[in-house]
Amino acid sequence: MLDAYIYNGLRTPFGRNAGSLATVRPDDLLGGVIRAVVEASSFSENAIDDVLVGCGNQAGEDSRCVARHALLRAGLPIEVPGAVMQRNCGSGLGAIIAAAHAITCGEGDIMVAGGVESMTRAPFVVGKSEQAYAKQFISFDSALGARFPNPEIEKEFGADTMPQTADNLAKDFDLTR
Repeated sequence: MLDAYIYNGLRTPFGRNAGSLATVRPDDLLGGVIRAVVEASSFSENAIDDVLVGCGNQAGEDSRCVARHALLRAGLPIEVPGAVMQRNCGSGLGAIIAAAHAITCGEGDIMVAGGVESMTRAPFVVGKSEQAYAKQFISFDSALGARFPNPEIEKEFGADTMPQTADNLAKDFDLTR
């Protein structure tokens, strides 16, 4: 088995509501980070075997394979593939782990991996009615989170959000910051 190494790490600053990143699409945001990582490296962009990206939302501008769109916005060759992983809050880390796994298995030598999310740019969403051609719809503030849980799964397992789950775990295990 081969070894995998993290060669470089880069991120954008945390944004704030209506801040300077509010008008930047997720694919452009990630594309800028990918471009900066490639420019700071010693390898050719032609040597990149894959771009793996975690994205928890994937409901708006970050849908349709944000990894592929971002790598194209970064100016990488059209031959470089891209894939997206969705594991909610663990999506970015999952993409990094998947890239490391691919390298250790000999499926590639150089991967770009990470995550992208723009809570500000998540779309508003309207749920489907239980009946065909209904005239009333439920509107949600955004597509983020568990907006349409399966009622049977919710009944059996609940539908706590990630912050609620973190609070529950902190209480159960007596954890503090």
